[in-house]
Order: sequence, then C-alpha cells, then structure tokens
Amino acid sequence: MKMYRKGKIGWQIRQKLMNCFLAAIPILMILQTPIGAEQEKPFRIYIDADRTGNRASGIAIEQGVRTALSEVGNRLGGRMVEIVIKDHRGSSPRSRRHMEQYLHDDQALVVFSGLHSPPLLAHRDFINQNHILVLDPWAAAGPITRYPSEDNWIFRLSVDDYKAGYVIVNHAVRSGGFKKPILLLETTGWGRSNKGTMTNALGDLGLSVHGIEWFNWNLGLNGAKIILRKIAASGADVILLVANAPEGKVFVEAMFSLPPSQRLPIRSHWGITGGDFPEVIGPELRREIDLYFIQTAFSFISFPDDPFGREILQQARELFPNTIDTAADIKAPTGFIHAYDLTRLLIAAVDQASLTGDIVADREKVRNALENLDRPVKGLIKTYVAPFGTFSAEKPDAHEALSIEDFVMAYYGEKNEIILDRQVQ
Repeated sequence: MKMYRKGKIGWQIRQKLMNCFLAAIPILMILQTPIGAEQEKPFRIYIDADRTGNRASGIAIEQGVRTALSEVGNRLGGRMVEIVIKDHRGSSPRSRRHMEQYLHDDQALVVFSGLHSPPLLAHRDFINQNHILVLDPWAAAGPITRYPSEDNWIFRLSVDDYKAGYVIVNHAVRSGGFKKPILLLETTGWGRSNKGTMTNALGDLGLSVHGIEWFNWNLGLNGAKIILRKIAASGADVILLVANAPEGKVFVEAMFSLPPSQRLPIRSHWGITGGDFPEVIGPELRREIDLYFIQTAFSFISFPDDPFGREILQQARELFPNTIDTAADIKAPTGFIHAYDLTRLLIAAVDQASLTGDIVADREKVRNALENLDRPVKGLIKTYVAPFGTFSAEKPDAHEALSIEDFVMAYYGEKNEIILDRQVQ
C-alpha cells in the first residue's frame, strides 16, 4: 500500500512538471520569434471583378496577376502574397462591401478591379478619400482615373474611353467608309462616357451622329430586335456598340434573325470579349455579321514569334495546365495581358518603395512609387517608361499607362481566337 502511494505521488509530480513544460512552450516560442516576424505575414491582393455574368474576364485577370507574381516567387517586399477573390457580379453595392473589407484588412495592399466601370464610377470618391489603392486592368470609362486631386489612388492599364471612341470611329469611317453611324449604348456611366467621345470623334471627321439608342442590362431578344429594326429603318449604315458580353450576344443573335438586307455592320467596344461571346456566337454565325471590336496592341496569337510573349505563355501553361494549353485557351486575353503588365508595374513599385510593415503607410509608399517609377518595366504590350505621374488638370492622363497608339481593332477567327487588325487605326 505504501509503495502504491509513493508511485502515485511520483506520477502526479511528473505530470505537473510536464504540464508546466507544455505551458511554457508558447512563451518560449514568443521569446524566440524575431522582432521582424510581423513582416512575414503575407500581403493580400484583392481581385474585385465579375466572375458571374462576365466570368471569363475575371478569370483572365486572376491568371495574369498570378503569372506575373510567379516570376518573383509570389513575394512582394520580401513577403508572400495571397490572392483574395471577390465576385461583385457587376453590382456596385457588392463592390463597395469588398472595398470596406479591404480597408479593415491589415494585410491588404492593393485591389485589382474588373471589367465593369460602374462600380469604380460609383465609388470613385470613396476610393480616393479612403486611400484604397486600385489597379484597373479593364474598366474603361474615362472619369475613373480623373479624380480632381493630386491625391489620386486609381491607376489604369487598359483602354481609356476618352481615346477608345476615336479608334472605333476612325476604323468605321476610314476603313469601312461608313457615313451614317448610330450609337447603341448601354445605359450606364460607361455608355455615357462613350457617347461624348464618339460624338467628338465623328465631329473631327466632319460627320455627325445619325442617331442614339440606349439599352439596359439583361436585355431580351425581342427588345433587341425592336431596337435593331428601328435602327435599320433610320437609314444608318453602321452601329457603334458599347455593350458587355451578355447584351452583345443578344444583339448579334437579334441581328442574325433579321433579313440580310437589314443587317448592319457593328464596330464594338471590347466589353463583348469578357464572357462567352465567341462560344455562343460561333464562327458560322459570325460569318454573316461584319463585326470588329477594340483591343490593345498585343496578342499571343497575332504575334506568335514574339520571344517574350512565348515565354509568358509557357509560364501560364505551367501554372494553369488544366485550362491553358494554347493561346486560344485564354478566353479573355485582354484581362490576362493587362493584369500581367500591371502586376509587373506593381512589383517594380514595391521594390522601389522600401516598405515599413505598416499597411497604411505602405499603401501610400506604393502609390507614390507608381507615380515615380525610376526604371523601365518590360511588359507584353510595351516597355513602360514612367507610365504614371502626378495627376493634375494639366496632366489628365497621368494615371493612364497606355496611349491611343497602343489601341487597335480586332475580330474573332475561326477558332474563336482574337486576331488584331492593324490595317487602319
């Protein structure tokens, strides 16, 4: 009995010592943690785009960002990077909630926006007043980057509607010889932005708008037919279209249903390329419709002998083996190309900025570095030399990385690939 009691007491002592040791481990780990370990927390990059109605655009943007980050080991400023995917579904209120989440995330460095302009237009003041660092690889509405302050937080590497309308109009008039253009525009800030630019572009060529028709999102086939019959009856000879893929598909299907004598050529903005347009409006149907749309001046398909482009396409194949085999598998190449180039500019800005670990201060440092990049950055579209500057009324393009010389028109090929048309710009 006595031996039993000694054994039991010994076991209790050993158990207490073990418990004390285990309790001390977290303290020891804290004491052994380097002072700078806080900086090992990953940066977060938010991608706030439409992955529902225009899914291809959101996926392409993500692929472009990830491909560029893979070149630097998925690190920025010595810290790993996490991608946070946010699907705003084209809804401005949903996008606002995502921006608020960014503000409360002490690891969130930057937000990449998506195809739609309305969320950025609706929240431009909120973005700038709250110092949300936004990189825009697609949304094209002119006012997005033209916040009337030097403290401007939105940077774009994409088509700018204050220039796009001129490219679309010039192609229609100079290449097509059309004289009676009608504007077919979605009823959003994006559509209104293009109305002004296209009207001015036509005026510069001595022409006027033959007419304007507006439409809302989620337009039905019958509604599209009514609009197109009205346009055909007006005597117009070409349609200048500003639409995204869902409505673009409806209009082309409606056009195909009309008698051939009433089918008008279409010169379109690039919103139609952000979804499954070429899968629904296939090659057989497209042969019956004269359709061109604006793009930027790089294509994996149109420039197959570009060594840098081949290298980046191979990187994308290795990163996304289940979805990318050939260049044609990148369904919204604009999103990929712009997001890739824009991420390379972000990497250069972070390298230049000397980050501190304070997320608010670091966002400011990266913004300032973007405005003052001190070395050229090679991209797919071009090599960028000081692409951004300080915004002012005298420098309205200060937050635009591309110029009108970087824009071309394009068309879909027989394999649904986008082919650049470099004949007339």
